[in-house]
Amino acid sequence: MYYEDFPVGFQFETATRQLSRADIIGFAQLWDPQPFHIDEVAAQASPFGGMIASGFQTLMVAFRLTIDTGLFEACSMGSPGMDAVRWMTPVRPGDGLRVRAEVVSARLSGSKPDRGLVTIRYEVLNQNDEAVACYSPVQILRRRPLTES
Repeated sequence: MYYEDFPVGFQFETATRQLSRADIIGFAQLWDPQPFHIDEVAAQASPFGGMIASGFQTLMVAFRLTIDTGLFEACSMGSPGMDAVRWMTPVRPGDGLRVRAEVVSARLSGSKPDRGLVTIRYEVLNQNDEAVACYSPVQILRRRPLTES
């Protein structure tokens, strides 16, 4: 797929990935070693009442699920950033995460004719279809080569 295949309103969903207690602890030990991510006893005494995944892990799982769709394989040229990152519901061991996405804006680059920019609203859902996180990156996408139809 290329920029032209991502019009405003285009939607897609990903597969699901379950996060285990070991996944949560392993990620947190490396990147976010707060007690409610790595210590069950401390997590029980926290405002969350139990162990939760790092919000950054939630975003990384969502990113991987999105990449695994293959939709961006031919066109991804990176991103200048994202807006509106929100963590709404804690992710707990055993939760299954999937992503629902919708293109909310699209425009051609004003200076580089080989690309366009799309803003996609990503919503990360758990197994109960509750939104656990959302974010809206601007993605730089390669336009379809002239030799392809």
